[in-house]
Amino acid sequence: MKIVILEPEVKFNSAQKDKLKKLGQVIFANPNDYSTDELVKLCQDADILGPGPDGFGGFEKAKENLNKLLVHLPKLKGLALPSTSYGWVDIEYCRQRHLPVSNIPHYSRESVAEHSFALLLCLAKRIIETDRLTQKGQYQLQMGFELKDKTLGIIGLGSIGSRVAELGLAVGMKVIAYNRSRKKQKGVDMKSFKEVLKQSDALSIHLTDCEATRGIIGKKEISLMKKGVILVNTADRSMVDEKGMAKALKARKISGYAAEVEDLENTPLVKINRAILIRGFGWYTKEALNNLVETWIDNIEKMIKGKPQNLVSWGD
Repeated sequence: MKIVILEPEVKFNSAQKDKLKKLGQVIFANPNDYSTDELVKLCQDADILGPGPDGFGGFEKAKENLNKLLVHLPKLKGLALPSTSYGWVDIEYCRQRHLPVSNIPHYSRESVAEHSFALLLCLAKRIIETDRLTQKGQYQLQMGFELKDKTLGIIGLGSIGSRVAELGLAVGMKVIAYNRSRKKQKGVDMKSFKEVLKQSDALSIHLTDCEATRGIIGKKEISLMKKGVILVNTADRSMVDEKGMAKALKARKISGYAAEVEDLENTPLVKINRAILIRGFGWYTKEALNNLVETWIDNIEKMIKGKPQNLVSWGD
């Protein structure tokens, strides 16, 4: 078996590399170091490909760039992704090619949940906004609010969303949630999507990045929200209408919005102090990265043995 990992080798420790080498021929490569032709030549005859989004232009460009490589790999048997998100992969193309695609769920549950809740605190206390003014020599008091006794709405009660709910309950918030499939969690009151939007003082989005969730928070949904609500989006920027969000922030309909995005410049949210835009790094902790690599290797092994796990597309 030929396994091509399109991520830097330094992400793997010696024990993890030894595990991979027992599975077959292993090649590590950073796509950014190769031309398209060189990368095609390197990956020829690969059985399993482990591509990361960063090597293909980031989450917003990877789908098109990765496809340019995949069309030249006729012997490929599957893709093992090093991420929970898979919206950056052309899943329909993989189905047509009968290529199973695996992802890595839950590896960063604690890291991203803590990160999301930290952003909620930053918005409620206006910490980052105050720091921005201070750095410009324009410090002034910014009125915030306490999260205790407020209503936290979770949109997507999956692995990360359920942990954010626990953190909300721990600080004394009332927690309500919407999930597309039926879910139950102690202390969490399940509501319809509209009810969560209408009743929440703070919202946190934790939906899967896919076609069905893109644009799920549009102008209509924003109009249903309480005046002064804060909203955190560590799922994917495509889920929120940024033009509508910019308008709502300027009108003080929404008190604060925090999101992880790749492009920090081409967005209507630029230069709005109440909009906190950062590159995604909530997952970037020592614990989460170790979980990621261990599960990644396990996914590759199961795929080679014909018993793939953590599939987002079987490819049938």
